[in-house]
Amino acid sequence: MDIRQLRYFIVIAEEKQISAAAKKLYMSQPPLSQQLKNMEASLGEQLFERSGKFLELTEAGKTLYKYALQITQMMEEAKNEVADVGGGIDGRLAVGINTFSLGNLNEVFHQYRSMYPKIKYKIQQNESSLLCYLLKQREIEMAIVRLPLEIDEFTLQHLHSEPFYVITSKEKKLFTGDATLEEVSRYPLVLPSIEGLGVYYSIHEAFSKAKIQPEIIAEFSDLKLMMELVSTDFGISIVPESLLHLYKEYPVHIHKIADSEQLSGDIGLIWLKDHRLSKAAQNFIDVLAANIDKGDIGLI
Repeated sequence: MDIRQLRYFIVIAEEKQISAAAKKLYMSQPPLSQQLKNMEASLGEQLFERSGKFLELTEAGKTLYKYALQITQMMEEAKNEVADVGGGIDGRLAVGINTFSLGNLNEVFHQYRSMYPKIKYKIQQNESSLLCYLLKQREIEMAIVRLPLEIDEFTLQHLHSEPFYVITSKEKKLFTGDATLEEVSRYPLVLPSIEGLGVYYSIHEAFSKAKIQPEIIAEFSDLKLMMELVSTDFGISIVPESLLHLYKEYPVHIHKIADSEQLSGDIGLIWLKDHRLSKAAQNFIDVLAANIDKGDIGLI
């Protein structure tokens, strides 16, 4: 017994005549009668009994009719849901986001949700190296990461190149305009990253290329604490633009780095090579790219 036979059975039960059911199903009467006989043989039960010109369900037929309605309805719902998932209307968006990611990502998610309200979310925030691990474990489908990064196993789509800024407390204005790395090196410096991570590497590389030895007094993985300390004159810091979006509430002076060509950060979107992204993920990339093209992301 298959779903097609169940649909035939439902129509016969509702029309109460083989001829009427066959007409509604756009088929001839003999094949439909044979399908009914096959069903009864398969179940070992009589499903209808004749009452005058009409067919009435037996007790076995009534039981089957109840389940046939449920099964065909579930099949239709499954078909619609699969189509929705395939079209990115329904389903799940599993995405990883680097601790320093893109500014105004909240606007991207709001826009995406307004366009695809049925989507459920799994969002992991962590360092890029751990996001790579989660991708390999298929815990997430794609991730927004900071570069440079070992990406041999991943497909990369570049999203944005962001500048770094010097921030100081409001209590002391150390720079009148843009600040050079040489000027920054004269003050106690705290880093918004720890050894082994991308931002840490980018800042150290910039000073190394400029042949400058900065006075680094602290490294932080707790960015909130770092911003609190910088805003209270514990030290100054060099931070990527995205961090300024995340911690707008802290009172700090913001200065561009004059030799900014030596210090910038690239942000990309990665997913496993040879992996076909779900339609939900593809739609998210489209929304993300549209916001970047408009300049709604990554600007102070």
